[in-house]
This record gives sequence, structure tokens and C-alpha cells, in this order.
Amino acid sequence: MRVTAAVATGKGNPLTIKELDLAEPGPGEVQVRMVATGVCHTDASVREQWYPTQMPAVLGHEGAGIVEKTGPGVTSVRPGDHVVLSFASCGTCASCVSGHPAYCSQFFPLNFFGHRPDGSVTFTDDGEPVGSHFFGQSSFSTVSNIAERSVVKVPDTAPLDVLGPIGCSIQTGAGAVLNVLDPEAGSSIVIFGAGAVGMSALLAARVANASTVIAVDIIEDRLSFAAELGATHVINSLEEDPVARIREITGGGVDYAVDSTGNKAVFRTMVDSLGTRGHAALVGLASPGTESTIDIGTTILTGARISLVIEGDSVPQTFIPRLISLYEEGRFPFDKLITSYAFEDINTAFDDTRTGAALKPVVVFQPPSESL
Repeated sequence: MRVTAAVATGKGNPLTIKELDLAEPGPGEVQVRMVATGVCHTDASVREQWYPTQMPAVLGHEGAGIVEKTGPGVTSVRPGDHVVLSFASCGTCASCVSGHPAYCSQFFPLNFFGHRPDGSVTFTDDGEPVGSHFFGQSSFSTVSNIAERSVVKVPDTAPLDVLGPIGCSIQTGAGAVLNVLDPEAGSSIVIFGAGAVGMSALLAARVANASTVIAVDIIEDRLSFAAELGATHVINSLEEDPVARIREITGGGVDYAVDSTGNKAVFRTMVDSLGTRGHAALVGLASPGTESTIDIGTTILTGARISLVIEGDSVPQTFIPRLISLYEEGRFPFDKLITSYAFEDINTAFDDTRTGAALKPVVVFQPPSESL
């Protein structure tokens, strides 16, 4: 079938919207008509070739849509089901079977190589292959063939036009807090970086009933928004020493911390802000080769822990429905982070991601009323 997709062609190039041919879904694949998809920093990083992905390629990994067809062997969904899409995993390695698919032994090839495990692709352009299966989905297309393990069935009443980002950036921030740090009610937590991932971590900290929630950023508007979403304290790290201020607020050091920036200096600041037996989580994406240092001579005396977290260490098929339930209860209003764009404005969404003009851009393929 013919589909319309936004195609990445190489470093520094804007995406090109064009017609492609889409094959029938193969074994273990689900054909999904997209309603919306988020635009993530990871998409921009791959477009700039921080990580090697077959080009040209259809990127996109925060899709939400409606099942049109299923390939042989698919049992979890059927045509007409509403679904959210998340990362791909093999389902058979030690990490997958122990409930940690974000650390799948095949995570990199399944999510970044731009083709099926057998090397084939699902998109072609006048007979020439176009990279597909980015994060098992390649959601920058009106219709795409999705790996079944990337598909999460959601209630028909769920708002697909805003749900896409819950499959990656939202679950990354929220999962780091709820799945990895697991703060006790009444504890303290600091979140470095008030972007979509950081704000999701902040919302999750409120769900966990942390009593002291600190947001650190350099953009005043984002800090004001963080306060609106529930931060009890905000720190502009351009104007004051964040470690000194955090220690003042918490009386010696914070219980939990999240770095959503991937910045090596911020990582060091996060570690230095921890109190005794504090636990920090790094979730921000950095380019390969980025290194940071910590004072191990001092830090070891605190008993601090540092976790490196991918995708919130989530099992999407259970964690995403949990987040949707919290959203429906009004306890996790992640939709406040979203700015919507028409599909043809996807390059503007990328630009606004880069400049910070939008926290979480979401590209909408069709009016929400047609999808619900």
C-alpha cells in the first residue's frame, strides 16, 4: 500500500515528506494507522547520526494509532484495537524474561539498525529500500508495520492524539522514579532538567507523595511551569549554586535525584547533591564518548547509589496502562507538557524541540475525532 512518511536522509538534513510503498505485515507484526506520534530528542540524535541507523529511514518511536491488520502469529491485538507503541525487545534473553526488556541483549540492533532481524525493510521508494522498524515501529508514517512486542493495547476511550509520548519520554521519566528510585512518601527528590522527561519524573514524584520536589534548570519559564506542576522548590543553576541550595533545602542532601539532561557537568552536580545513602538515576541521552567524573573518595562514604536507566526500566505492556490510569484519575497530567503539530509541520516540531520552544511536540496525522 502507499503511505505518506517523513524520511530522514542524512546528517543536517530536514525530514522529507514523501509517498512510500509499505509491505504487508510480516510474521509477528502489527499494521497500525497512526493517529499521532511524539518527536523525541532521540529522533533528532539519530537524524544527526549520533548513532548509526540505515539511511534513508523513517524514524519515529512514540506512536499511537489503530490496528488495521495483523501478521501471522500475532495474538495480543486485532484490527480496530487502539494501541500505543513503545521500544522493541527480543522477549527471550535473560533481561526480557526477568522483566527488564529495556536492557534486552538485542536492544541496539532491534531499535536502531533500521530493519528487521533478517535485514529486510518494510518501506520502499520506487523499489529502493528505506530504513524501517526504528524502535520496532518507525511511526513517522501514516501507516507502519510494528513489531508485536512494541505494541501496547489501550482502552478505546484513551486519547490517542496525546498518548504517543507515553511510550518513550513520558515512561522514561516516570519509570525512573516509580520503577527504579521508588521514593518513599515524605522523601526528597531533585530533578535536573525541566524538559519532557524531567517533568514526567516530577509528576511521578508527586504520585509517589515525595514531600520535597526540587526542579533545577536554566530557563525561568520552565521552572515556573515546574512549580505549577507540583515542584515545591525551583533552582536556576545559572543564578545560584544548585548543590549548596539543595543541601540547604534538604538539610544535608537529597534522598533521590534524576538527571534528564545527559550533560556531564549536571551528572556530577546530581551526584554531589545526594545525601547519605541517596539514590540517583541518569536518564538523559548523551553522545557516545561523553564522560564525567565523581569524587569517589567522598561519595563512597555516603553509600550513595547511581543507576543508569533506559526507558524507565519499564515493561511497557504493564507500565503504560498504569500511567494511563493515573492520567485518567487526574494524578498524572502529562498532557500539559504537549504541543500539537500537523504532520506536514514535523520539521517545525524538530526545530522547537531543539530550541526548547516546546517541551513535548506531538505530530497529529488526523483529527482526534476521527480516531476515537
